[in-house]
Amino acid sequence: MPNIHPLASVHPRAELAADVIVGPFCVIDEGAVLGQGTKLEGHVTIRGNTTLGRNNVVAQGAVLGGDPQDRKYAGEPTFLEIGDNNVIREYVTIHRATGEGRYTRVGNDCFIMAYGHLGHNVTLGNQVTIANSCGLSGHVTVEDLVTIGGMVGIHQFVRVGKIAMVGGFSKITRDIPPFMLIDGIDERVHDINAVGLRRMGITPESRLALHKACKLLYKSQLNLSTAMETVRREVIVSPEVEYLLAFEERRFRGKNGRGDQR
Repeated sequence: MPNIHPLASVHPRAELAADVIVGPFCVIDEGAVLGQGTKLEGHVTIRGNTTLGRNNVVAQGAVLGGDPQDRKYAGEPTFLEIGDNNVIREYVTIHRATGEGRYTRVGNDCFIMAYGHLGHNVTLGNQVTIANSCGLSGHVTVEDLVTIGGMVGIHQFVRVGKIAMVGGFSKITRDIPPFMLIDGIDERVHDINAVGLRRMGITPESRLALHKACKLLYKSQLNLSTAMETVRREVIVSPEVEYLLAFEERRFRGKNGRGDQR
């Protein structure tokens, strides 16, 4: 049987695995599902239509699965899905999606630090680290192995590419390319995320190719389409460079088909 503190409130139609631990003053609504090995500290709220996988730790005061902060939301059934082995620290809020049947999703092995917020329809990949007091607006997508520094705000519909690092106090209003280090309110690309790439086992040759691509794409006076052509012509196109170019091609085309110069 789950270990439920007598001062917690758990709806009889919530689903808790046999070894779940629920601390004092937690509230778990009907329709919530908590997987094996998950632990809730005190004062955690899990709303309906929220699913947590295995071995998650949720710290004091977090609220998971609240209604989306969206004027379009009209009470339709929406969902929050959280994977396995995540650490969600104090007073984090993660909202369900807006749009009937849609999901906000958090992957596996993520670390979301205190006072963070994930808005409606956010998609978080695996092994993402988000430092204290960050806010991700609706429909943001964060790919795998991203690190986001403290006090960062990310505008709605932005995509952050994998193994990118965003410096603290940055203001992010446009897509962040994968493998890069971004910092400041001007969202400037400083260089490749060399430390993160080494930790992920990316070879020195591939890191060098990414560094050359970075200089052409973000530090030259070339517009983006010309810079991408130059990268393909002058840089060894490793799998990482190919991924970077595909990401920028998608951003370059955009919804209106117009180019974008950094």
